[in-house]
Amino acid sequence: MFKKSVVLGAVAYILGTFPIAYVWHLVIFEERYRAFGYFDDEPNVLLGFISIVIQGVTLSFLYQHTRFNGSALVQAARFVCVVGVFFWTSHVLAFLAKQLVQDSLAFAIMETGYLAIQFGVFGLFLGFINRNRAVSP
Repeated sequence: MFKKSVVLGAVAYILGTFPIAYVWHLVIFEERYRAFGYFDDEPNVLLGFISIVIQGVTLSFLYQHTRFNGSALVQAARFVCVVGVFFWTSHVLAFLAKQLVQDSLAFAIMETGYLAIQFGVFGLFLGFINRNRAVSP
């Protein structure tokens, strides 16, 4: 059975990521993302939500099996930096490699900003949820 911290971490990821993703991509910057060719037709919000649920469970489980030096908040920050860079390469660079984007730099900057917010929020949540995690030297 999942540990309580895995479940809480997954819920925190879902509650932090889904609203940010929805508002960022489909409300504030929808026209820009359509111009980038990010979605050709109407995005499948349910499938996006399911993706975020799977990511949340996976990342929260993985976090419980990693150790970084520092306080709980520092450990969480280091973890989200590592996974955030991985997500950035598979999300931003891979998209730019597969699509002809008129303004590649603008897309990269916007998605980098989005991912920084997403993983910054997740890191804060992880640090709080795991605040009693042993401090590593």
